Amino acid sequence: MNQRSLIILSAFLTMISFVAIDVSAQAPQAPPVTVANPIAKRITQWDEFSGRFEAMDNVEVRPRVSGFIDKIHFKDGDMIESGAVLFTIDKRPFEITLAAAQAEMANAKAQVKLQTAEVARAKPLEKKKLLATAELEKRQAGLASALAQVQAAEASIRSAKLNLEWTDVRAPIAGRLSDAKVDVGTLVTGGAGTTTLLTTIVRLDPIYFVFDGSEADYLRYVRASQSGERPSSRNTANPVRIKLSDEEGWPWSGKMEFVDNQLDPRTGTIRARAIVDNKKLFLSPGLFGRMQLYGGEIDALLIPDSAIVSDQTKKIVFVVNSENKVEARPVVLGPLSEGLRAIKSGLAAADRTVINGIANPAVRPGATVKPENGEIKIPMTN
Repeated sequence: MNQRSLIILSAFLTMISFVAIDVSAQAPQAPPVTVANPIAKRITQWDEFSGRFEAMDNVEVRPRVSGFIDKIHFKDGDMIESGAVLFTIDKRPFEITLAAAQAEMANAKAQVKLQTAEVARAKPLEKKKLLATAELEKRQAGLASALAQVQAAEASIRSAKLNLEWTDVRAPIAGRLSDAKVDVGTLVTGGAGTTTLLTTIVRLDPIYFVFDGSEADYLRYVRASQSGERPSSRNTANPVRIKLSDEEGWPWSGKMEFVDNQLDPRTGTIRARAIVDNKKLFLSPGLFGRMQLYGGEIDALLIPDSAIVSDQTKKIVFVVNSENKVEARPVVLGPLSEGLRAIKSGLAAADRTVINGIANPAVRPGATVKPENGEIKIPMTN
């Protein structure tokens, strides 16, 4: 072999060694991940719903008699007690009507007195055959008519007194008033038929929280009730907790009070409500809120929310098998409990769940990883 061939061979061997070194340098290393077994625990399930607060009573105040408004006894938006006078209708026409009814009563009583005397005089005369029996019967009929007039006068007086009493329009319930819909001097219409709206009152303590549950929720609760896992809210005051749009945690507590008797076929939902104490009158009808309803006790596995990956509509958890390869497990999520996410199904208590290192793009299903043992801890809360 000549010198030129030796030089070419030496250069070729050197190139091969460099390529081998470069390939070895670029060989991927198994990415490290932290794995831990889920915490198996029996937890209280709280199901979340959206809804709004509603007044227990919402009353339209309307007059029972017609007349002109003489006085208004409140300021718009006042809190009032049941029975408080809100409006006064001009009493004078009703006082005159009462006086006329009382005069009719006096006249009727006078007639009764006269007819009683006539009958008393007629009876001995009729016995002595000095007075015709027909005349006695006529006088007795006159007495009966006078007594009936007394009863009619008594009814007229009661009616006149009632109408006079109704000139003071009183609050039928305690609560917060709206504004007055009429002014002093306005002619209002009362009685039956079309009447004048004077104002409205809403009762604020306690207050309702009204929400709609899905058909799936309804079926789940019915089956849980029949199996004894959870009592039905139809006959048990299951606890609820509520938060407003600007609140953290669940500061408001209440209890279930009503579940409707049928589902709405258009929406596939059923209406229900809880009752909440509102002694400080902070809650107002119309406020939006989120509610958690006691859903019973369930056995669940707890992992950090950060260990869950979203794949379109699916939720996935990565686990490491005995060969240190990553497997993707579709899971069904449950509620948060003590700062951890409950897994209802799809995960086993013995699974080595990846709780750290998911952000590494190399950690994907089928990849070989270097697992390091960790521990899932319940976050400390103040």
